[in-house]
Amino acid sequence: MPSTRDIRRRIKSVKNTRQITKAMELVAASKMKKAQQAALAGRPYAELMAQMLAALADRVEESLHPFLAKREVKTRGIILITSDKGLCGPLNSNVLKLVTDIKTPAKYAVIGRKGAQFIARTKRNLLADFPANDRTTFSDIKVVAEFMVKQFLEGHVDTVEVIWPRFRNTLVQVPTVMTLLPLTSVKDVITDLRSDAGLAAPSAGASTLNNQMLFEPNAHAVLDSLLPLYINREVFQHALDAKASEHSARMVAMKTAKDNATKLLGDLTLEYNKARQAGITQEILEIAAAQFAA
Repeated sequence: MPSTRDIRRRIKSVKNTRQITKAMELVAASKMKKAQQAALAGRPYAELMAQMLAALADRVEESLHPFLAKREVKTRGIILITSDKGLCGPLNSNVLKLVTDIKTPAKYAVIGRKGAQFIARTKRNLLADFPANDRTTFSDIKVVAEFMVKQFLEGHVDTVEVIWPRFRNTLVQVPTVMTLLPLTSVKDVITDLRSDAGLAAPSAGASTLNNQMLFEPNAHAVLDSLLPLYINREVFQHALDAKASEHSARMVAMKTAKDNATKLLGDLTLEYNKARQAGITQEILEIAAAQFAA
């Protein structure tokens, strides 16, 4: 049976651990709220872009745009979004499992140190890696998106896909794969944007409003500008989504660790009291035996 000194040391250690995990839980909860607000802030932008693309859909020849060209997939281009730090439960491992399941040739651009370390360790083709800061801006993510779009247009990769932890709620983050390029049609892009904005299918009145839009210099030029902007916006939205997932998973993991530390502390306190009582009883018996012997 451990001595009371050893048990006291363990109790002190567990108390320190509980204090740290509680602080990390509070920090993650604060960051999670900000990340969720940042993700929701993009909804009006997605709604407006959906309206503009809806107005363009019937005025352009989609097959002329390189983003809509179909080709044989020989090499996949993947943007992998993970976290820079750990202590967020199985979040990163679940996302990286999707990478492990990929058996076809692929090239990766990684956002987040955990993903970059995994790609390098497993000797996969890493094109570039970027940090996953808490204050990630659109300009930071735009560099990643434009880099992979350039790889696609130059023929180095035949698809541009995103793998990230999709945020459902505080307890659920779903590892997801989404194909960005090649686009199937402008109408599918509109559907994705309206889904991001939390909107239902457009009404007849909205179609009438779209038909009244005028585009300068012409509809094709506007579409050429909007589709790259759509790709940049989608990658940025997924990065915000991944950040919300990271802080949510970390908050849950730290809360679980804090609760486990509290439970362990109760068990150790009970064990300490038993050991202390046993020691007192043993001393009383020794004193009584000594007096009896005398």
